[in-house]
Amino acid sequence: MQSFSTSLTGILPSQSLEALIAGGAIASETPFDPDQVQPASLDLRLSDRAWRVRASFLPGQRRVEDRIADVAMHAIDLSAGYVMEKGCVYIARLQERLTLPGGLIARANPKSSTGRVDVFVRLLTDRGASFDDVEEGYDGPLYLEIAPQTFSILVRPGTRLNQLRLKAGEPPRLATRSVGVDLEGADGTIVGFRGRRHAGVVDLDRIAGHDPRDFWEPLGVRRGELLLDPGEFYILASREAVEIPVMQAAEMTPIDPSVGEFRVHYAGFFDPGFGTDEAHGAGSKGVLEVRTHDTPFLLEHGQIVARLVYEPLTERPSRLYGEGGGHYQSQGLKLSKHFRAWA
Repeated sequence: MQSFSTSLTGILPSQSLEALIAGGAIASETPFDPDQVQPASLDLRLSDRAWRVRASFLPGQRRVEDRIADVAMHAIDLSAGYVMEKGCVYIARLQERLTLPGGLIARANPKSSTGRVDVFVRLLTDRGASFDDVEEGYDGPLYLEIAPQTFSILVRPGTRLNQLRLKAGEPPRLATRSVGVDLEGADGTIVGFRGRRHAGVVDLDRIAGHDPRDFWEPLGVRRGELLLDPGEFYILASREAVEIPVMQAAEMTPIDPSVGEFRVHYAGFFDPGFGTDEAHGAGSKGVLEVRTHDTPFLLEHGQIVARLVYEPLTERPSRLYGEGGGHYQSQGLKLSKHFRAWA
């Protein structure tokens, strides 16, 4: 097994990901899309093959498809498009596969647009001991567990639901910063959105093609607090602006559950350049995807709800987040790219 040629530890930038693609360490059933490589991550795409399953699982010492045979309800061909129903669990094979060189590991995370429509996704690998993590030396296919929570979704081959970040060595944590919630609102009127329970289907490849009022209920300012109802899904914004320096990447992680009966941010990767002057994104907020547990919880303005963990890159990326267009650069409170602007 070859080793990756870098003496540095850190997250691999775009040009290193492109070199791994050129060398075959990252391969695909179909040609890679021109915009698939991000500044410090790689978008992964659904293939045409999926299964409806009755339970989530980890493969243990088995191949994923061997384990699927134990829990599959039926196989699905995604070629013509397929509606994945909320409340159901699916496993899809991805188009990409890995042959990781020595010295590299990988970690996956939902794309921001996936988290903002409350679709829970996790990466699976053959003989994998945990979700979303890929061990050094892994040689095999990639699969995705997909569980829509609030909206049913329309997907097809090529739909991108998650992304992969590769790391050389064990990069140090450069900083950990707390993130508070904004319940006063930039315009003093809307502080967030709550998903409607009986909405239609979200086509995940249709950009700005859905009327947000059919899917979301706006939440007005109320004494700087918000009562979170069990089982509901909310889109809120951070109180602070978020900035990711060009030589760093970050991941937003939930706080310890002992300080709040809710989960924040399914989709946690922030690429270098997000929120920076250099990439024309100064003042960008972090959007928070919030789902409560079993108990109503009163959230207050400024309350700490998540943490940003910063790690170094091995070198400056050849492009920054938002260069050439980014759906969420310079964002405030913002729904996913599938919806038209709230008017």
